[in-house]
Amino acid sequence: MTYIQKKILTLITVVMIIMSAIWLALTYYNYRTHEQYNDILQRYLGMNEVSRNSQQVVTDLNNYMVESTDGNLAKLHESKEKMKDGKTVVDGLRNRDNDFTLSNYLNLIDSLVETTDRFLLFQEENDAEASAREFAEANRISGYISETTLTLIDKELTTYNVRYRGIMEQSAEVIKLGIWVLLLITCLLLIASYWFSLGITRPVFKLTKAANELSRGNFSQEVKVEGNDEIAFLAKTFDRMRININNLISEMKQKAALERELQESKLLLQESQFRSLQSQINPHFLFNTLNTLSKKAYMEGSEETSDLLVSVAGILRYNLKRQNRSVTLGDEIAVLLQYMDIQKARFADRLQFTTDIAPSCLDAKIPALTLQPIVENAVIHAVEPQEDGGSIRFRVYEEGDGIAVEISDDGAGMPREKIRQIVEEEALPEGHSTGIGFSNVVKRLRLFYGVEDVIAIESEEGKGTTITLRIKREGAENHDQIAHRG
Repeated sequence: MTYIQKKILTLITVVMIIMSAIWLALTYYNYRTHEQYNDILQRYLGMNEVSRNSQQVVTDLNNYMVESTDGNLAKLHESKEKMKDGKTVVDGLRNRDNDFTLSNYLNLIDSLVETTDRFLLFQEENDAEASAREFAEANRISGYISETTLTLIDKELTTYNVRYRGIMEQSAEVIKLGIWVLLLITCLLLIASYWFSLGITRPVFKLTKAANELSRGNFSQEVKVEGNDEIAFLAKTFDRMRININNLISEMKQKAALERELQESKLLLQESQFRSLQSQINPHFLFNTLNTLSKKAYMEGSEETSDLLVSVAGILRYNLKRQNRSVTLGDEIAVLLQYMDIQKARFADRLQFTTDIAPSCLDAKIPALTLQPIVENAVIHAVEPQEDGGSIRFRVYEEGDGIAVEISDDGAGMPREKIRQIVEEEALPEGHSTGIGFSNVVKRLRLFYGVEDVIAIESEEGKGTTITLRIKREGAENHDQIAHRG
């Protein structure tokens, strides 16, 4: 360690010690002052809270006397408990100057609580005259509490006035001391800076010349200043900086290559997300469906049961063959109609399902297993809970440059919180026959088309829900290319 370094370190150490000591002293004083202020304030607030609670008790007594409901009774008990809690707080404010007044104050609180209990007793016995008398007594005690609160606060102001003035005088002295210390440290730093500058300015010109070369972008020339002092050390630092900049340029080139690789990997990540959302089948659906078929076969002939089996087979075949591909809207509607055949057999006349499909829209691309989870959600929540069942309407029509798929029901409606969870893709606890929840359908559509505006939900409680999917006529090409690569 050189002489200049020792001087700098010594100066810095002394300044840091002085500043730390001043900071600790000011922090400790500020803490003590804050505690003193807080103690005084809490005393006033505690007394004022008791006065306010006593007035609240009288208000709740009046409300309960006018209308004897469970709600008003609960409020009265709550305000009475607050009075008891306030008594404990106020009891801790006792000192030599307010001992007698504070004892009377606590007795008034006890009297108000006892009067409240008697009032409730007379109310239960339907003694209106006695209840009114106790209410008047409570009102009178509350007035005494308010007057005594003012008396106690006045005593507190008198007691702590001298203490408060002392705190203010100490604060003024500390401010003066801080100003003088700041001026002293500033003078010392100016003198030390001037002294050190005399020994540094001469060799600094050599370093300046080398630094100018670096500023022109010449990173190949070595920075070298002869000597063993801090300027030479600074020159070595400049040389290391030059080397680091060269290394940084190389790293930036490598990073640019990594960024290109990252863009390619993002497509693979989207593919993995898309496949993971499509890879589930819920065995519970198979159980329910087969159970329905077995009951149907037991109760009637085999022709209708055969149709149901064909529909189930078609759905299973669709799930197994189409999970990693986009499909046409026509294919998706076909499997949806098979699913609804099963549900019609299950609910019979309780389920009314109508369709209005524009043939020009059937060639549009859409992720597989998109429509069935949404319609199934309508069956579960709009048809199944209702004794008389319900109706579901399915529409497909052109909308501007795209296609709209509208699914509406006349069920109980959907809460706003659930709509928010679906739109924001939050996981919902309910499952579906495909294993793909409503929120996952939204996420898959957004991944598939690369846009956020893919769904609109309108719902009114008691009047049903309308869900509109916005399908683009283009946008599935990239997804299909990824799926083929995988």
